[in-house]
Amino acid sequence: MKAAYMQLWAVLLLTSTSEAQSPAESNSYTECTDGYEWDAQTQRCKDINECETIVEACQGEMKCFNHYGGYLCLPQSASVITAPEPSGQPQSNLPVESNEPFSPCAIGYEAQGEGCIDVDECELEMHDCQPSQHCVNTLGTYTCQCSDGYSKIGLECVDIDECRYRYCQHRCVNVPGSFSCKCEPGFQLAGNNRSCVDVNECDMGAPCQQRCYNTYGTFLCRCEQGYDLGPDGVSCNDVDECSFSRNLCQYQCVNEPGGFSCECPQGYQLQGTWLCQDVNECESGSHQCADGQKCVNVHGGYQCVESNHCQDPYIQVSENRCVCPTVKPECQDLPFYIVYRYMSITSERSVPSDIFQIQATSVYPGAYNTFRIRSGDDGGQFYIRQINNVSAMLVLAQTVTGPKEFVLDLEMVSVNPLLSYESSSALRLSIHVGPYIF
Repeated sequence: MKAAYMQLWAVLLLTSTSEAQSPAESNSYTECTDGYEWDAQTQRCKDINECETIVEACQGEMKCFNHYGGYLCLPQSASVITAPEPSGQPQSNLPVESNEPFSPCAIGYEAQGEGCIDVDECELEMHDCQPSQHCVNTLGTYTCQCSDGYSKIGLECVDIDECRYRYCQHRCVNVPGSFSCKCEPGFQLAGNNRSCVDVNECDMGAPCQQRCYNTYGTFLCRCEQGYDLGPDGVSCNDVDECSFSRNLCQYQCVNEPGGFSCECPQGYQLQGTWLCQDVNECESGSHQCADGQKCVNVHGGYQCVESNHCQDPYIQVSENRCVCPTVKPECQDLPFYIVYRYMSITSERSVPSDIFQIQATSVYPGAYNTFRIRSGDDGGQFYIRQINNVSAMLVLAQTVTGPKEFVLDLEMVSVNPLLSYESSSALRLSIHVGPYIF
């Protein structure tokens, strides 16, 4: 704020003509009082302007004002007015700034009609404001003010560093007359232009290829099951599950985008997600056996066998049974009947392994029964383990890899020592070994 103007009123009383010096006296009276000096041209005493003759008459921020017989040191904003200087030696010691006509209005006002109105020093450019300031008119005076963002230091307006006052939540950037707030990455300015709020990058087009999760100040990318996050943190790469384990599928693993699937070989179907189960073509009707043939299901496929498979001297008495009549001489050394059976086992089965049980359908009273492999086992892959007098178990003795087929004649010999009677019957078992372990 400008200092208030100091007003000083001076009313000068003019001396009468009777008090003036006569021409005769003027030639002899040349001495003046302190603060005045003799003017030979006008033949009178005139005031000395100490503000011009004394070097640094006023110190500091004070301003020098000359007046009759002396001078005043007043603030820079002070101003004084006086009445016109009278002829001859002055009668008053009031300070004087100018010889303007006497005004009945106070400083900052001007006469209008019978009253006084305020003078707009700003509009009339009667102010001394610096270029960095703007003039604001007030009643009787004016003030020099700084723009927003500046403070007055002395006579100059200096930029205020608002960043010193921590107006911003994150970062502050000072600019002349103002400041701006900046936010760290992942944040944006709130409505008050000072606070920072989290940006939901997921709603603003984050580059995540699959899933996006917003976090405070940033975001995270995640992938669906079956994908791995790439080194760039945004892309998702398919995981080849089949390369990690050989036990995912029983037969074959097929990698797919985001997962995998299991496949089975021909003749099998997928059971659940990874097991392969043999397809029973004979039950489903998908076989191609001709009329007069019988469909026999095996692992991975089927076989068509002739319905009438009895060979001479045997005659067929039922679908799977052939009898050798006792009336035929050649039947003396052959089993009385042969029953045909078919079975299938998996490849590389662990050994020893029970694979087929032989059960006698009829037993002579008092007879003692023994079981043996009559033919078909040339390599010793099988043996008979007798359970009791009427049953026995066929055992796989060696690991067998398929596909392969064995035809075994399993014979039961009945001996009655009391009657001296011996007879035998056979079971012709066709064993199909599948190509896989399932």
